[in-house]
Amino acid sequence: MPAGAALFGELFRMNLLARLLLAGCLLLPALLRAEDAAAAGSGTADHLTTDAAAAVAGGYASPRTPDFLEHLVDVILELFDVKTSGNTPTHYGIALLLLLGAFVLRHVVTKIVFGFLKKFAARTKTTLDDKLFPALETPASALIVVLGAVCALKVLKLSAAADETLAYAYTAGFSLVLFWLLLRAFNTILDHVHEVARERQLGIAAFMPWIKKTLATIVFVFGVLLIAQSLGADVKAFLAGLGIGGLAFALAAQDTIANVFGSVVVAVDQPFKLGEFVRIGNFLGMVEDIGLRSTRLRALDKSLIVIPNKTVAAEAVVNLSRFTQRRVEQVIGLTYDTKAEKMDAIVEEIRRLILSEPEVDPDSVLVYFRDYNASSLDIWIVYVVKNPDFKKHMALRQRLNLAFMRAVEARGLSFAFPTQTLHLEGEVARQLAGRKE
Repeated sequence: MPAGAALFGELFRMNLLARLLLAGCLLLPALLRAEDAAAAGSGTADHLTTDAAAAVAGGYASPRTPDFLEHLVDVILELFDVKTSGNTPTHYGIALLLLLGAFVLRHVVTKIVFGFLKKFAARTKTTLDDKLFPALETPASALIVVLGAVCALKVLKLSAAADETLAYAYTAGFSLVLFWLLLRAFNTILDHVHEVARERQLGIAAFMPWIKKTLATIVFVFGVLLIAQSLGADVKAFLAGLGIGGLAFALAAQDTIANVFGSVVVAVDQPFKLGEFVRIGNFLGMVEDIGLRSTRLRALDKSLIVIPNKTVAAEAVVNLSRFTQRRVEQVIGLTYDTKAEKMDAIVEEIRRLILSEPEVDPDSVLVYFRDYNASSLDIWIVYVVKNPDFKKHMALRQRLNLAFMRAVEARGLSFAFPTQTLHLEGEVARQLAGRKE
């Protein structure tokens, strides 16, 4: 639709509402004069008023306190010498004008006020206001319409039973609209927090969906209770009964509740997040899902492991994806025919090879001839790799191990492997020697 046509349609609607308001204002004096003439020609209204006053004075009826708007309209009519105990065309005309005024005000607020707020939000750095103002626009317009409808009904003279019924309707209407507005704002703020946490790769981002559902449920329950209390319901008795029922439910569903509290502990402590590789107790795998009841791991063989959250909260969690560095410790065994001078030279050569790697922390390097093992002379090697990346760590280890092999071969040395030497004496040794000859 072209912008010019849309603007023309909008102006036409605004002009139509303005004409209706102007017509109502012009008709108001005529209606007042008509009522004055009707009152002068007939004494019915005065007779009814006199009877009602007599009933009140005699104690047979209780006077009804008029609403503020109703009383204000009566005062205005009295200024024009219009006396009546019931609704007149003027009352209905003013009620209609108030209702139309509410729609005009709704149009002004949604198009002008919120339009200005949206333009202002577009110039700010944060994106929260860009989402918050559109979310509040619909509830705010509904609140204005409800307010206009209430004011229009307040002008009219209604019976006590109707006033009481409408009072409950007013309370419920205002409460529901205000609750809707607060809930929209609350959900928008939580969605913004979730988006920020996901962009910054915070651990709480994985828990935000169920945190939002939990908090929204709590807000909804409290809102329903407050609305019920404002309508006169006995909320205290309901909560007392709910407490007894909640105790029975807690006893029947204690495992489920324990899992929910375990998920809360995981959300607060954040020992891991989605996509990380962890060990939980005896289970090893990548975190695939974190729910209210359980945490799911994908094992190395691609099988699915489901662990209750109460177990996750109670077990030791080893996060294998959060290394800051990687420590390497290994032992190289040489054969027993290795001479002391060559052992000293190969130890120094291995130390030099490790220190030549820029990825190794030089302060962490330890290389020593440590033990006389059962079948080998052991060289103890320790170093720390600065980069925690597993693939780079394994590539460095392979490169150094190949360098160690070349250094050992260049010096004519050999790696040891488990061997045993048997010394035979006596008759058995002589028999074996005879067979050999």
